[in-house]
Amino acid sequence: MTLNAFGIAVADMARALAFYRAIGLDIPADADTEPHAEATLAGGVRLMFDTHETIRTFEPDWQPPTGGFRMSLAVECASPSEVDSRYAEMTAAGYAGHHEPWDAFWGQRYATLRDPDGNPVDLYAALNA
Repeated sequence: MTLNAFGIAVADMARALAFYRAIGLDIPADADTEPHAEATLAGGVRLMFDTHETIRTFEPDWQPPTGGFRMSLAVECASPSEVDSRYAEMTAAGYAGHHEPWDAFWGQRYATLRDPDGNPVDLYAALNA
């Protein structure tokens, strides 16, 4: 067995995909109106997006989680300054910042954004990069 995909439930496909494009994923524009979309990441792993309505086609009683997030993603940046600039670009574009960039005790420059569905998306780089 090979783990080769992660899925995210999204309330608004176009809004979610705009966020992930701004992070740097290559997702076709015509995916904005689809019930399912995906992006292939480095190494061949796929990040999949399904609307709430799509999930309910096979899980009719499904409801989005409440009280906190159920998954998070982390995006490696090339340098500590890229963490800072990417965080600034994303928040200036109106995306939600959660933790401004800081030097973490584990040796990385770190910051956290929230995607449009509230999931944390961490940006990080080694401090010695």
